[in-house]
Amino acid sequence: MELPSKLLENAVNEIAQLPGIGKRTALRLALHLLRQPLDQTQNLSTSLFKLRSEISYCEECHNISDNAICQICSNVKREKGLICVVEDVRDVMAIENTGLYKGTYHVLGGKINPIEGIGPSQLKIKTLVDKIKAGNVEEVIFALSSTMEGDTTNFYIYKQIKEFDVKTSTIARGVAVGDELEYADEVTLGRSLLHRIPFENSLKYN
Repeated sequence: MELPSKLLENAVNEIAQLPGIGKRTALRLALHLLRQPLDQTQNLSTSLFKLRSEISYCEECHNISDNAICQICSNVKREKGLICVVEDVRDVMAIENTGLYKGTYHVLGGKINPIEGIGPSQLKIKTLVDKIKAGNVEEVIFALSSTMEGDTTNFYIYKQIKEFDVKTSTIARGVAVGDELEYADEVTLGRSLLHRIPFENSLKYN
């Protein structure tokens, strides 16, 4: 793609690195920004820079947060003894949108995937086990996507915590096998949480 300006080309190349955006879409976005007032582009640039440089993660659950403890963990109305284990922050947002879950979360930051070089030590599994060891957790809900990597991660964590006095469950398979949690509709996801089953039962189908 021949472009008339090196500055435009550099902007297009940077925008095109974002997921789901090709060179043509990147060019359209870059040209759109050129048509906007300068302060609007500057506000976008500042917001993105602050997002990257100032964002923090909750010390309790590893969710994205503006403070040391996120709004969910600091909410006294949430059930502290109920922890929903998810892959990343997109899953937290998906579940929160159902309006049906009143517990807390634990964000792993990924799933075990040996092919991509992701092992248990690279995920936030140890801090989850430490919470359970402390004895304040009553139930752990496994809410990872119904994929081979998700099931592997669920089972690994289950083996780490099964000796403790904690109930383990998994969301019902209203979420289709192979689906990513973030793409499930709110009604299906909400029902899957409400009709969760003991994790041991789910092993029969794996």
